[in-house]
Amino acid sequence: MKTRTLRKDKVNVITLGCSKNLVDSENLITQLRGNDYEVTHERDDANANIVIINTCGFIDLAKQESIDTIVEHAALKSAGQIEKLYVTGCLSQRYKDDLEQEIPEVDAYFGTLELPALLARLDADYKYELLGDRQITTLPHYAYLKISEGCNRTCAFCAIPLMRGQHISRPVEELVLEARNLARRGVKELMLIAQELTYYGLDLYKKRELPRLLHALADVEGIEWIRLHYAYPSKFPLEILDVMAERPEICNYLDMPLQHASDPVLAAMRRQITRDETRVLLDQIRDKIPGIALRTTFLVGHPGETEADFDTLFDFVQEQRFERVGVFQYSHEEETRAYEMPDDVPAEVKAERAQRLMDAQQEISLEKNEAKVGQTFKTLFDRKEGRYFVGRTESDSPEVDNEVLVDAKANYVRIGDFADVRITGAEAFDLYGEISKP
Repeated sequence: MKTRTLRKDKVNVITLGCSKNLVDSENLITQLRGNDYEVTHERDDANANIVIINTCGFIDLAKQESIDTIVEHAALKSAGQIEKLYVTGCLSQRYKDDLEQEIPEVDAYFGTLELPALLARLDADYKYELLGDRQITTLPHYAYLKISEGCNRTCAFCAIPLMRGQHISRPVEELVLEARNLARRGVKELMLIAQELTYYGLDLYKKRELPRLLHALADVEGIEWIRLHYAYPSKFPLEILDVMAERPEICNYLDMPLQHASDPVLAAMRRQITRDETRVLLDQIRDKIPGIALRTTFLVGHPGETEADFDTLFDFVQEQRFERVGVFQYSHEEETRAYEMPDDVPAEVKAERAQRLMDAQQEISLEKNEAKVGQTFKTLFDRKEGRYFVGRTESDSPEVDNEVLVDAKANYVRIGDFADVRITGAEAFDLYGEISKP
């Protein structure tokens, strides 16, 4: 019997940016391992002779981190510590020509949709039979499921369509197959991600089909939580809420970036919605799903944003009392519509506005968490850290939301398992609890 041997080359894949990039890296790793490559992910001690950097090009800070990482590994290549260096992802898609001139030590640059070309450069075949059989790099009990690529929206500030192209939905059957494979390997929680989740199906099926997809995924044996990320508020399909109410597997959680609440700024951003329309939508969501955890993000410092505009946003956040809020500072991105406007909000003002908004949200989060003391929540445990088991409730997505800490000396739970936790204490972004006895 022939034994399967690994190639002598060893590859270390480095992922920068968002969860969508992470899924791309996981697909790359799956393909390389299917071609008998030994592959690690973000291992400092990997001793790899080939490094592939999957870059982010979203905003200035992310771009700088990507450039710094490329330069660092280009130096390692020049010093003979690695043999080959390849760069892929959003930054490479957008600035390939510039990068080739500025950092020529890189052996080749590839765009976001050029996985087959990258594999060919490594003398590896693109194996269609591996579609849906993704090897995850997250903790083994949860995974991201990217249901579509690209975006058809025309938000003034956003460069994603320049890097990811137009919206392309993946077929329901393909996503269900992938979910089944993930469940067989122990995944219990799926985070559905897309640049624009609610647009799903319009290109393939000529109508919005996220509800159909949710029902199909909820039927997958072993999947207990399905979480929705990155919904667009304009023309939000309310039938999604019907599925959420009907299927216990769909978490009462919705990540819907609103970006702003001032009508002049929303118009400048080309968000296709007003503050009052947003209020109506939020009321509809909360009426349909009482207790839903709403996560949103806001962008401060967009061209033309006045102090009055920011005050409107600030008041809106205090009025709506979202469960989770993230804040970004506007980044002046070439080739976007906002780039044609003057970047007229000073950097220090952007930073100050972002901090004021987050300070307000911290108070809201503390009040909401304190109200949970004495209640019991189903909790999924991710890890043990110091003296605590660390988990999350239905209201919390990994890495970006609150966590539940349970004293490991007084309680025991297996990592990757669910347990009912009675909340005994609260901080602004953490809950403390104890395992509830049957």
